[in-house]
Amino acid sequence: MTAQERLADPRIQAYLAARDVVVLAATGADGAPWATPMWFLHAPDALFMISVDGLPKVRSLRRDPRVAVAAETTAPDGAIQGVVLKGRAELLPDSDERRRLVERFLGKYHPRLERLWRSREMPGNRVMFRIAPDRVRSWGLA
Repeated sequence: MTAQERLADPRIQAYLAARDVVVLAATGADGAPWATPMWFLHAPDALFMISVDGLPKVRSLRRDPRVAVAAETTAPDGAIQGVVLKGRAELLPDSDERRRLVERFLGKYHPRLERLWRSREMPGNRVMFRIAPDRVRSWGLA
């Protein structure tokens, strides 16, 4: 596919719908890259993630919101599929939209997320962020 790909492409949406984890990458305070697996939600225009406020990754995103996200799988026959996007992380304030997204997270990661939070409500020490991609690239998607 070309550099003009869109996250809304049905093949990309279907691929992401089948994933539980993607890898988030950004730049640390010392300029070194870092990457970490993350639970996520996808939408036609953005990805959403939740983390604990104050962690080094959240401090990094506040300092420099530029990120990349990658997902790749290899089928038993050796076929490789994947998606990479680049964009900026934007922290979301409390809102109706964020509450709807929390419900989607709870549905996708049930019952693991409720156990982690010990509740169906996002704890006050969590932050949610949106990544709207500037560039999207995929490979091997049918």
